[in-house]
Amino acid sequence: MRVELDAIRAAFPEGGLFGAGDAGWRWSPEPLRLPKALVRRLERLGHPLARFQAACGEIYRRSAHGSLEAWLAELLDTGKPTWLVEVQRSGGLAGQRPRVIRPDLIWTGEGLALTELDSVPGGIGIAAWLAEVYGGAGFEVLGGREGMLDGFASVLPEGGEVLVSEESADYRPEFDWFVGRLNERRRAEGWGVRAAEDWNGETAPVYRFFELFDWEAIPGARRMAGMSATGELAVTPPFKPHFEEKLWLALLWSPALARVWRESMRGAHLRQLREVVPFGWVVDPTPLPPHAALPRLDVHTWEEVGDFSQKQRRLVLKISGFHELAWGSRGVFVGHDLSAEEWRERLHTALADHDTQPWMLQEFHEGRLVTHPVYDEEGRVEMTTGRVRLCPYYFTDAGGATTLRGCLATLVPADKKKIHGMRDGVLLPCVVG
Repeated sequence: MRVELDAIRAAFPEGGLFGAGDAGWRWSPEPLRLPKALVRRLERLGHPLARFQAACGEIYRRSAHGSLEAWLAELLDTGKPTWLVEVQRSGGLAGQRPRVIRPDLIWTGEGLALTELDSVPGGIGIAAWLAEVYGGAGFEVLGGREGMLDGFASVLPEGGEVLVSEESADYRPEFDWFVGRLNERRRAEGWGVRAAEDWNGETAPVYRFFELFDWEAIPGARRMAGMSATGELAVTPPFKPHFEEKLWLALLWSPALARVWRESMRGAHLRQLREVVPFGWVVDPTPLPPHAALPRLDVHTWEEVGDFSQKQRRLVLKISGFHELAWGSRGVFVGHDLSAEEWRERLHTALADHDTQPWMLQEFHEGRLVTHPVYDEEGRVEMTTGRVRLCPYYFTDAGGATTLRGCLATLVPADKKKIHGMRDGVLLPCVVG
C-alpha cells in the first residue's frame, strides 16, 4: 500500500497550505511507522501535559498573589507590559489554560526528548490534511482520518473565529483549508478565519492564533483580553503569556521548586514528564553562594560554562518567549555546533538579557537516525536517512478530557542539529509500525 505522488499533488489545496514555504517540502509514499511502545507513550502523554499546564497556571497564580515566593511570577512577567500582567492575574482567567497542546518531541535512541511545549501551535491544518490524504489511501493514521477536525471541534463546539496575525500569515492557508473542512462537515458556516488585526469587538468565540509578544500590531488585542477576563468573550488559548514561556521546562527541574511540583502534581505524572523533558536551567546572572554549584553542570559560575569545551557544550541555549525570535527555532543555539567564541558571546547575551528577556539552557538529546522512503523531484522513490521530530496534537474538551487526535512527523537531513520546518524536510502522518 502506498500513496502515489500524483495523488498527493492532486489532493493539494488550491490555495496551498504553507504560505511562502509551499515549494520546499518533499513527500513520501507512506506514513512514518512508530513502534507500538512509542505510540502508547504518546497516547498516555496528553493527560500529564495537561496537568503540567494546570500546575504551571496554579503555581504562577500562587506566586503572583503571595502564597509562594514572588521571584517566580516576577521572572515569568519579565518584559511583559503591565496591562497584560494584570489581565493574566485577573480572577476572570483563573483556571483557564490552552485547550490545544503540542509538544515538540525528538525521537532519540532512548525514547523521546521534549524540546518545547507549544500553546499556540502551527501545523493543525497540515496534520489534518495529511491524515485525510493518507487515511483515504487506507492507512490507519494516529488519531484517525478526521481526528484533528474532531479535536478542534471539541475546543470550539459552537463554532467561532480563528484569528491569524500578519506575523503568523504563513499559517493562514492551512487554517483556510481546515476551517473549510469543518464547515463542510457541519454543512454551515460555523467557523471562520480572519486577520487578527481586523477584529473589532465581535463576541463570537475566538481561537487566538498569534503570539502575545505581537500584541502591539493588533489594534484590538487589549480590548479582546479585557473582554475575555470579564467573561464577555471566550478566547483560547487565554491571554496568559506565561504559558508561552519555555522557562517552565527549566523550572520543572529547579531544586527550589521540587517540593512545589510534588504538591502540585501526581507523582506518576511528574515522573512521566521528567522522563521526556531534558534537564534545564534558567540563565540567571545572580551570583551563587560560595558553597553552591549549578546542578549537573558542576561549576560555580556561568563564566565557567562559557569556557566549556565542545564536548561539554552538548547544550541548547534558547530565548524563552514573548519575543519574535522565540518561535521557529530562530532563537535556538546548539552549543557544540558553535565555535568557542560564538558560544561565549551567545551565553553573555543571554545573561545580559535576563532582566528584560529571559533565556534558558537545556541538555541536548540527539535524534536517532531513521530511514524512510521519499519521492525525489522526478517522482522516483529513494530511501532517505534523517532525524525526526514528532508533534502530537492533544485537545482538551469542555469536560477536561485530553485526547491525542493526530501526530505530525518532520523528517530532516541527518546533518541537521535543529529539527524544524525547513526546505528538504518531509512531512508525514504516523501509523503504528
